[in-house]
Amino acid sequence: MGEIWHQFITGLQQTSLLEFIAVLAGIASVWFSRKENILVYPVGLINTTTYVYLSLKGHLFGEASVNLYYTIMSIYGWILWARKDEHHETVLHITHSNKKEWLRQLAFFAGFYLALYLALNYLKQNFAPEAIPWADAFASATAYTGMWLMARKKVESWYWWIATNIASIPLYFTKGYVFTSFQYLVLLILAIAGLLEWNKKSISRSGRN
Repeated sequence: MGEIWHQFITGLQQTSLLEFIAVLAGIASVWFSRKENILVYPVGLINTTTYVYLSLKGHLFGEASVNLYYTIMSIYGWILWARKDEHHETVLHITHSNKKEWLRQLAFFAGFYLALYLALNYLKQNFAPEAIPWADAFASATAYTGMWLMARKKVESWYWWIATNIASIPLYFTKGYVFTSFQYLVLLILAIAGLLEWNKKSISRSGRN
């Protein structure tokens, strides 16, 4: 335990200003998403674009691809969340996935996991020995799925975020991004709170309809 604490303090001292900014923006964006506030997307873009650069620099190719995907999906989600009807009411609302949507998201996850695992395994052998294919692929594929569902305001997006955060805490810690690892611990707590809050909102809306 003492060694882990020492590694945490040392890593924190070595954290760059860019990583601090990215972490703070990431935590803020998840806070906004929990509150169903559209600021999740512009604030999140600060986080994702910064991490594209940091991940490439650290040879975290799976995470770099995730954050590039986040950037694209943030624009997509921003457009969906901003839509209004003729009464200036928000069109998109928080809902649960039905069985067909669950099967679709599981297939979505499996497809991305397999593709990322194979790609990262190749990169590990030839370009990036630091890569951990199975862990990088899992963290990335769950994040891909979570971001897609978040854009569509699905309660189940939080399950995928919880899985991403659990996988990312040790992944980033072993890579030397200690402050980012701490960020994922905070995001895990926020994701659990987000799941509870979105579930409550979905049930409340169902009761009104």
